[in-house]
Amino acid sequence: MNKIRNIVIISGKQFAGKDTVANVLMKKLTDFKLAPIADAIKIGFGQEKNIAFNEIERNKPLYRAELIEFGNRYRAEDPDYWLKKVLETEGSLIISDVRLKREIEVFENLGAIKIRVEADREERAKRGRLVKEDDPTETELDNYENWDYVLENNGTIEEIKAKAAEVGDKILEGLLQKA
Repeated sequence: MNKIRNIVIISGKQFAGKDTVANVLMKKLTDFKLAPIADAIKIGFGQEKNIAFNEIERNKPLYRAELIEFGNRYRAEDPDYWLKKVLETEGSLIISDVRLKREIEVFENLGAIKIRVEADREERAKRGRLVKEDDPTETELDNYENWDYVLENNGTIEEIKAKAAEVGDKILEGLLQKA
């Protein structure tokens, strides 16, 4: 878990726009791989329940509550279980779904660039069905303030894409200066 590499993490509530930001960053940071924690959870859940990953992905709202419970069950046994799974991925990573203080702590220790995507509840509810809003995976980072970038996403898809592209350019510039 302590390989030197570049990591960008993205956090935000359900339907805040994390995946949109990640997709824009993937176009800017072409050496990075997308490695969501949720994918590791979906793979494990699918294996346990004998459900294909694509089935889970297509019907996320149907499985969301069970996926949260499944993920939390493994975190109760080992708080870093899912992080270890994600960090098995080689190379530089964009992790598009950091939700817990322990996850922030681990990625901060690895020197991650931290992005928060914010959107009002009303706006997020227009984008999809909100479930388990009181779960720690939705609330634990509400008061965390040490973000490198905070992107407000209460406008259009074009606006958030433009903001994400700007952040991608800044990250790329910073990485080039470090090299």
